[in-house]
Amino acid sequence: MTLTIYHNPRCSKSRNTLELIEGRGVTPVIVPYLDAAPNTTTILHLAKALSLPVKAMLRTGEQEFKDAAGSLDIDDDQALAEWLAQHPRALERPIVIDEQTGQAVIGRPPENVLTLLPK
Repeated sequence: MTLTIYHNPRCSKSRNTLELIEGRGVTPVIVPYLDAAPNTTTILHLAKALSLPVKAMLRTGEQEFKDAAGSLDIDDDQALAEWLAQHPRALERPIVIDEQTGQAVIGRPPENVLTLLPK
């Protein structure tokens, strides 16, 4: 099993999700996405794996989003993914993807990750 977590260590939900993963004996690939922002292609891939539009991956309470909201077409996945690649703070967290099955979840609540983990 190969899991990747798009992780913010300062976020309690992200830390709790990582603890759940490691508690099941899985060592995930940790992507500190604020330091190594996912590119547009990766964001689109994550949205597909989540079976969600890119706008569902937005943290609408983030100031960066609030500042740009009037100029963004949140229904244009490509344009929004390009914007998120430049403003990763507005990306929902954590996102965990099972690289083998292509399934992903947002760890809000952290227990969502249990659907990807071995029983």
